[in-house]
Amino acid sequence: NVHVRESGGDSVQAGGSLRLSCVASGVTVAMAWFRQVPGKEREGVASIDVLGPTTYEDSVKGRFSISRSDDKIKMFLQMNDLKPEDTGMYYCAAGSTWSPQLRARDYAYWGQGTQVTVSS
Repeated sequence: NVHVRESGGDSVQAGGSLRLSCVASGVTVAMAWFRQVPGKEREGVASIDVLGPTTYEDSVKGRFSISRSDDKIKMFLQMNDLKPEDTGMYYCAAGSTWSPQLRARDYAYWGQGTQVTVSS
């Protein structure tokens, strides 16, 4: 099993920035960020393959940037120009295969989440 742990969530004003971090106990092919608000399904935000390809949910394109460390066990999400609709619990996920589709079922390993709150 791979354990993942995320950090970096905070409360910010709209237009602000945050950087989320995730550290895994081992290298996996795919890592991703998902977010969830109460009463809604978990939605994919961004994902990254160990070789570099990335994908983003449409509403975050141009504002968020996903990256991995050289040792491939850390993942980051730089979030700029945050909007109130970005509010949610952000989860780090890791899996053995990557696809450009942000599907929660593709990821076997999940963190506990870190809360991001954006106020207007």
